[in-house]
Order: sequence, then structure tokens, then C-alpha cells
Amino acid sequence: MSEDLTNTQTMEPTAAARTAVVPGTGGAANSATTAGNADAMSAAKESLEDYTLRFAPRSYRKWSAGVVATSALGGIAYLADFSIGANIGIAYGTVNAIFGIIVAAVIIFATGFPLAYYAARYNIDLDLITRGSGFGYYGSVVTNVIFATFTFIFFALEGSIMAQGLELGLGVPQWLGYAVSTIIIIPLVIYGMKTLATLQVWTTPLWLLLMVVPVGYLLLSHPESIDAFFAYTGAAGDGGPNLASVMLAAGVCLSLMAQIAEQIDYLRFMPPKTAENKGAWWRAVILAGPGWVIFGAIKQIVGLFIAIYLIATLDPAASVHANEPVHQFLGVYQEMMPAWLAMSLAVVLVVISQIKINVTNAYSGSLAWTNSFTRITKTYPGRMVFVVVNLVIALILMESNMFEFLNTILGFYANCAMAWVVTVASDIAINKYLLKISPKVPEFRRGMLYAVNPVGFVSMLVSAGVSIAVFFGAFGSGVQPYSPIFAVGLALVLPPALALLTRGRYYLRRTDDGIALPMFDADGNPSDEKLLCHVTGLEFERPDMLRSGQDGPDGEPQYISSLALSTDKSGGLVLPAEK
Repeated sequence: MSEDLTNTQTMEPTAAARTAVVPGTGGAANSATTAGNADAMSAAKESLEDYTLRFAPRSYRKWSAGVVATSALGGIAYLADFSIGANIGIAYGTVNAIFGIIVAAVIIFATGFPLAYYAARYNIDLDLITRGSGFGYYGSVVTNVIFATFTFIFFALEGSIMAQGLELGLGVPQWLGYAVSTIIIIPLVIYGMKTLATLQVWTTPLWLLLMVVPVGYLLLSHPESIDAFFAYTGAAGDGGPNLASVMLAAGVCLSLMAQIAEQIDYLRFMPPKTAENKGAWWRAVILAGPGWVIFGAIKQIVGLFIAIYLIATLDPAASVHANEPVHQFLGVYQEMMPAWLAMSLAVVLVVISQIKINVTNAYSGSLAWTNSFTRITKTYPGRMVFVVVNLVIALILMESNMFEFLNTILGFYANCAMAWVVTVASDIAINKYLLKISPKVPEFRRGMLYAVNPVGFVSMLVSAGVSIAVFFGAFGSGVQPYSPIFAVGLALVLPPALALLTRGRYYLRRTDDGIALPMFDADGNPSDEKLLCHVTGLEFERPDMLRSGQDGPDGEPQYISSLALSTDKSGGLVLPAEK
């Protein structure tokens, strides 16, 4: 995949761009404003590669729907699913684990669909969607922290799995393996979508081959393993369905709900939806958006299947390592080929999987941290600063042996992830489309939104707080397994209730952004008309722009990008609230 050269040429601040773009853009950039916004210039230059903090313009989105979908699905190559499936199966038995996986998958798919559609249709990431879906400009910062937490937890989990593989295959001490699995990612996330898409597309065929072949071999050569699989009762249980066990298993799986945010980091680069490509466009959005959970659920069941095979068929003592993917695949590979080759392939699979997912974890986590920091401080430190921050936190988790407490960590985190994602999905599906209280077109620009919207912000805090209290037994052990129900239920009903109570008045601070050009083209896609940002001297597409609060030297209107506006410390460039 190659970068579109005309895009880079368009985005560079040429002399022509500084003088005139469209009528009314106001000539040269105000020198005092530009000099006082070094952060805006720095952010603009760095984000030409990955569009950090920004709407993804049409001039950059040159990939087909299929390539975007393949890249997005490449990010779910993680082996954590195999560990999660094995852990809940060993704890609650096969039947309860499968029901739990299905319950979680249905919830994740249903809530992920509206989010994925908005990302692909309007070319914005989940933070920008969240801002206009009940949280407000600053209110969504807390959800960014939730998402950043997701990225370093799962980076640490995948790094731990890679360290297990390096120790088993090469004798590398785990503490060193943790460091290696962290450092190896840094050079790969210096660049954005271009590099990530290339990496995902080229490594996916080998990854699929290494994962699918051993599972197929096991099913064909050991059909009796299927009976042992369904008969497995777990550490405590009689093998029959138990609602409490199902919900406990589902709670662990639901920790993956925030994965939709990483899928969206790719889906925001979808091409415009037209009559000619709508079939491929919808397939890509559904498959690479909420559809990721179908593949995730399959991997969880496969991880449980292989773990039970190791325990029941090979060695009952294998339960000690049966939740470690490298031991799972090594056990099957050894029946197919010589031991040296089996070990080599197991290590290769673990390393490829860890790299494929952790470049996405590091990339998405850095976007989340950068976005939050810039909004709060009006200072842009550079995305690579937060790549390092995210990876250092992940490394600390790995060195603290978080793998031993996986179920507890994921079960707790699931409550926060569910509260956030379901709240946003509820606002889109119910408040925007059913009740029509929330503006249907997502708004994310500073000055157009209130600082905090209680509809989403309060809904998320209440649903997360109550479900976490339930999770830790505040309402008794009988209710404790059902914390996911509290998280999902409250996050579903509170947004419409609060939207009706507040009459939707905290969604938009302004309804007019001061620009006469239409926001969308004839097909309903974000317009690719360009305007000049008077702060950076760069052209940006219409959806990313609004009128500046500072007029030109002769009183003419000037325009500013959302990126430059996010770093304005004076507040003088922000449009006043409508009366």
C-alpha cells in the first residue's frame, strides 16, 4: 500500500495556500496567532501521517473498503482470547464458558454496530463520537482514560504471552522477555495508518495458517477430543448450566468490549459510501466493526478446546500451563511434526500475534493519551511521548505478573468498558434515531459542544459505579456475579432518561459553525471542500473546520481547524455560545 503523494502536497502550507483558497478565507495567517500557537503547528505536522485528534479527510483515505477491513481485523490476532477462553472454561466448565462467551458476543456486537457505523460514515474515532454522543468536549476525557487503560492492560497481557513463548522456546528469562516484547513495538508505531495497514495485510496469511492448521488437525485426528470437551466440568461444577457461572464467564469476556475502539481507529479511514461501493462498504463495516467479536468468540472457544485436550488427553497436570497459548499450540504442534519444528512454529506464532496486536495497542493508546492531554492542557507534546508512557505502564504490569490475576483484572475492567460503550451506543440508537433528542450528525469541535453533557457523563459514572460495587460484593454474594447486567442495563436506560429530563439542551453549545459551505456531499459523505486554517496556514477539509472567533485585519471572517482550536490557550479563537 502506498501513500498518496498528492495528499502530502495538498497538506503542505504552500505560498498559494496562504494567500487564497476559497472566497472569504481571509488571506495570510495572522502572524501573532501563528507565533503563539507553536503547539498547533507541531500537532498539524505530526498528524499528517495518522490524523491524531482529528477527522480523517477524504484526501487521505485512499484505501479500499477491503483493505481497511483486513487491516482492522489484523488487529484482533491477539492470543489473549485463547487465554480468556481457557481460564473461564477451567473455572466454570465448558457449557457455562460457551454460554458466557455467547452472551458477551451478542452484547458486544449489538453495542458495537452503531459505533462502527458512525466511525466509518463520518470518519472519526470513538473519542470524537463520544464527545457528541452525550459526553461533551471535556466529558469524554474520562472515557479516553478508560480506553487507554484497555490498551495497556491488553498490551501487558500479550507481552506476557510473548515472554512465555520466548522463555519456553529460547530460554529467555521472563523479565527480559517482557522488556523485549515492549521495546520491539516502539519502532513500528512511529508512523500511523500507512505502516500499520501494511504490517497487518502482509502478516495475516501466515498468522491464519499457523493458527488454523493445528486446530483442524486436532479435530480430524482426535475426534474423541470433542466429547471430552463438552464433558469438562471445570474446577467447581457439575457440568450443567449455571446462570451465575455463565454471567461470571461473560463478565470476563465483556472486558474486550473496548476493542471496538481499536477497530474504529482503522474504520475511520473507510472510503466514502456511494451507490457503487455500498455492498462492499457495509460488509467491511459489519465484519471489521462489531463482527470482530465473532472471530474473538471462536478463538475463545478454540483456546478452551485445546486447553481441555491438553488436560484430559495428554496430562491432567497440564492445567498449570493450559491457559498459556504457547503451551496450547506447542502441545498440538508436537503431535504433527518433530519437536524442534513444533517449538519453532509455536514461538513464531506467539511473536507474530503479539506484534500484530500490540502495534495497535500502542498506537491506539498513544492517540487516547495524546487526545486527553492536549484537550486539558492545550499543549501538544507529540504522540510518541505517550507511546512511551503507555508501554512503560504495560511493562510495569508485566513485571508485576498480572497474568496470574487475569480473571479478576478483566472482570473488574469490564464494568468500566461496558458502562462507556453501552452509554454511547444507547445515545446513538435511542437518543439520536428513536427519540431524536441528540443531534444525529456527530459533533466534536471545541466551541460547538458544552464542556460536559450530563446525559452520557452521568450515565457512565452511575452504571460503572454501581456495577463495580456489585462486582466487589457490596450488595451481597448472591448478586455479585451479575455485575455485567447492572452495567449494561443502567448504561442502556439512563441516557434516554437523562436526555428527556434535560430536554437535550446540553448537547450543542452552538448549532451554527459560521461556515456557509455544506458539511456533506450529495451522497451524505463528509465534504472534501477545503478551507484555510489561519493559525497553521494549512488547508483542512470542511468537516474539520469552523469559523474562528478572531476576524482578519480588515474584519473579514477567518477559519480554524479543530486541531488548532484544541491548542488555543487564550480562548479567543473559540466562537461564543449562541443565545
